[in-house]
Amino acid sequence: MTTARDLLIVTMDAEPSRLVERGDLSLALAGAELIDLLAAGEAGLDGSGEHIVPGPAGAPEDPLLRQAAAALVREAPYESIGDWLWRRGRDLSAVYLSALEADGQLIWQRNRHWKVFWTRELALVDTDARHHAANRRRSDEPVLAALTEAIGIRDQDGEGTGEAPKVSDDAVARVLTALDDALAELAAERQRRDRRRDAAAVDNVRRGY
Repeated sequence: MTTARDLLIVTMDAEPSRLVERGDLSLALAGAELIDLLAAGEAGLDGSGEHIVPGPAGAPEDPLLRQAAAALVREAPYESIGDWLWRRGRDLSAVYLSALEADGQLIWQRNRHWKVFWTRELALVDTDARHHAANRRRSDEPVLAALTEAIGIRDQDGEGTGEAPKVSDDAVARVLTALDDALAELAAERQRRDRRRDAAAVDNVRRGY
């Protein structure tokens, strides 16, 4: 199992106390992929800690992680972490859902309500992968804990700790920081869009529509 797959599973398994936006989850999945690529030596960071330097072309066992490795920019100037999150993260949550369904880990079931609103009819099957992800979450493994905290999935009691989980690896910490920045940027864009929509609604009322 990969960190991205574990992240999607624990997100779907979480109590529906907060809606997880599709875009937020996609960004976090891209971050999870990059963290696994760093751990596997498939990628590293340059001296500034801001750009992704590809490692020797390998073949990660997981097919989606293999796609992620193949998607790395392999010529200078290399891609920044933030640019990777936005590019690789585009619709990535739908890709992972399709992969889990193809693997038999998801089934269609009516009247199920998950935190990810757009998968409310998809239910997790009781598999080893699901147990693995749940055990990883219960153990408070720092990387998965940081990723779930970033998208608003709280601890087992339904409350956050108020502090970001401690991650000792500097490269991983930089990925998580870039993810927080991307999520904040996406939230700000949603707010701007909502304000524009509200302003348009007021104008329509004023005009008699």
